Amino acid sequence: MIRDAMQTTPLSPGILWPELGCGTWAWGNRLLWDYRPEMDEALQAAFNYAVGRGVTLFDTGDSYGTGKLKGQSELLLGRFARQYPGPNREKICIATKLAPYPWRLTAAAMVKAAAASAERLGRPIDLVQLHWSTANYFPWQEGPLLDGLAQLYREGLVQGVGLSNFGPRRLQWAYERLGDRHVPIASLQVQYSLLSTYPVTELGLKEKCDRLGIQLIAYSPLALGLLTGKYTPTGPYPSGLRGVVCRQILPSMEPLRQCLADLAQEKGKTIAQIALNWCICKGTIPIPGAKTIAQAQENAGAMGWRLYDGEVAALDQAAALAKPMVQNIFQSR
Repeated sequence: MIRDAMQTTPLSPGILWPELGCGTWAWGNRLLWDYRPEMDEALQAAFNYAVGRGVTLFDTGDSYGTGKLKGQSELLLGRFARQYPGPNREKICIATKLAPYPWRLTAAAMVKAAAASAERLGRPIDLVQLHWSTANYFPWQEGPLLDGLAQLYREGLVQGVGLSNFGPRRLQWAYERLGDRHVPIASLQVQYSLLSTYPVTELGLKEKCDRLGIQLIAYSPLALGLLTGKYTPTGPYPSGLRGVVCRQILPSMEPLRQCLADLAQEKGKTIAQIALNWCICKGTIPIPGAKTIAQAQENAGAMGWRLYDGEVAALDQAAALAKPMVQNIFQSR
């Protein structure tokens, strides 16, 4: 049986959250996701379907897109949003992440970067985020960059300020610095899935976000495709780096694959939908990617219902037996 659940839309400063979002890392990325410009029509169809179903949060970044296609994700997302004619148009929330490149050292640099992103989008940024923490290598760089985000918020250029790849200790520091400037933190996104529970579980990040009133967003919730059911230990594997990851992790995750498959069959859902709903049950907003309308349809099928507590616990136990995903090197503590 499936436990019914209404779509949750808790209001954070300036942002109306959906149950599920969409990540656009693949839109323009040739290295990992084999992007080609002829895919744009399919990407727009996926965007249109997602918005129509209430998937209204779209996450991008000014570093998304490889080589000469840098910024392509923002360009496409802005174009799709402007051309979209259907329901929920007014609810579209575009969240972009500004990278703390070594040459971005001042608040003014971040304001300039946001202006460039807004130009590519052809519309204002709704949620502006610092893409990663510099605590692991240049902790002194971070303060001025946060000041730049604060300036954008206080001048009304964005609706909310978010962070990415911050652990609980660094999050507390950023919360206090932005709080001194009367700027709330709307969201924090980290790598989170059944195969990647650090730092949400191990470091207590979810509890920290709950105490501070910050919405936790889960990126890579399908673990580069490992949690979709498409790949088995015997292959075939995807090309490139994703194939390497599959070979390393798939042999260890057979109990998890079986638990996902059993729940999917019982509930009339797909394995990917079970994995995404697990993230939702943990109080996060997962942002899986979608390159086709079929993928957008599958992602949307994770909304509007909930796994039971015992089913979540069973997935937790099975996941604990699998080799975890490699963590983002920029994830701070």
